[in-house]
Amino acid sequence: MFIVREILKEKGSDVWSVASGTTVADALKLMADKNLGAVLVLAEGTVEGIFSERDFARASAQRGFDISKLPVTEVMTKKVFSVGPTTTIDECMALMTGKRIRHLPVLENNRLMGLISIGDVVNKMIEDQKFSISQLTKYVSGTVY
Repeated sequence: MFIVREILKEKGSDVWSVASGTTVADALKLMADKNLGAVLVLAEGTVEGIFSERDFARASAQRGFDISKLPVTEVMTKKVFSVGPTTTIDECMALMTGKRIRHLPVLENNRLMGLISIGDVVNKMIEDQKFSISQLTKYVSGTVY
């Protein structure tokens, strides 16, 4: 079974983030420039929240006015779930589907190690299943000793 550390090893540990005083417009520009669905909101290196396309859409619909000049802290998701580098992919999938979230910061000893997405998790699960199928096929056909 794969663990989060293996995802970070492949994709890297770069995390795009904004400071808590960043405006919604500036956060959206960064997300558009980097083709991101979400950015972490950090204060002195600590995760304060996460700002996603979903947060923007909901806040725009609920407030009914231009929110682009507001700080991201006004509309971000404040309750952020995280995982550690030794968390299994199955545990990540259960957390993401159970909490209906698409991104998980990876923390080790309260230090941000990276950020994984539902796409990262699904791709790793597919890779794991393909490997299992290959091994079972070899076993059934007698090519594994």
